[in-house]
Amino acid sequence: MFIINLTYIEPLDIVDNYLPLHVKYLEEQYSKNNFIASGKKVPRNGGIILSLLSSKEKLEKVLSQDPFSINKIAEYEIIEFIPSMTSSDFQNLKLS
Repeated sequence: MFIINLTYIEPLDIVDNYLPLHVKYLEEQYSKNNFIASGKKVPRNGGIILSLLSSKEKLEKVLSQDPFSINKIAEYEIIEFIPSMTSSDFQNLKLS
């Protein structure tokens, strides 16, 4: 599992100009089962995406298609995470 921490590197007015394209991109990735959750950070200085893609290389390729990446709106920190304990509602995330 991967946690993607997006941090905006442009002001929010520029972020908002690209937001519809970013949302369309997210919807496409959900339809391909590449992402399982996403949302804005509080305070609104970026966002978080959760992914179950099988490798960091595949994830990097997918993230390179994000309009926020293409237009240098955000930086991406990729954190690999192996859930070893979950609530019963999230047993499908447990990989070990």
